[in-house]
Amino acid sequence: MISDVARLLRTEFDRRVRRLGITRAQWLVLTRLHRHPGASLSELAEMMEVEKATAGRMIDRLVANGWVARRTQREDRRVKRVYLTPEAERVHKRIWRVAEATVEDALAGLSAPESKQLIALLQRVKKTLVSGADVAPPGSTVVAGRRPTPRVARRHNGKVAP
Repeated sequence: MISDVARLLRTEFDRRVRRLGITRAQWLVLTRLHRHPGASLSELAEMMEVEKATAGRMIDRLVANGWVARRTQREDRRVKRVYLTPEAERVHKRIWRVAEATVEDALAGLSAPESKQLIALLQRVKKTLVSGADVAPPGSTVVAGRRPTPRVARRHNGKVAP
């Protein structure tokens, strides 16, 4: 269910930002650079979970659009840091407004308390996943090289849920 909702939100957001002439990959780069100005190509690739060459091609296109600039790091001239241009900052602000409106519209069927509760619960789930990614929760089994699995699987409609 969470995966379906996330996919539908991304699809709706993509549809809305297409009017701005930007692709999902581009807005992901802009968002990461807005949050982490001066990231290296390697850092950006890691944040986006893509290969360094893929990130490099994305950056090349954004440089050509005038949205990002590469700057050589003083301490190590081999390292290039990537920054948003003022134009990209303006685009990011517009994208952010679209993102907020998309989420607001998606939550329109919920009351204000329900919306707050949903956000709070999702933040707790995220915190649990981020903080315990490598730690086995109580009552789980660990298989070498694999994520911990609960001893008792939850069932939904007679099927074991992931």
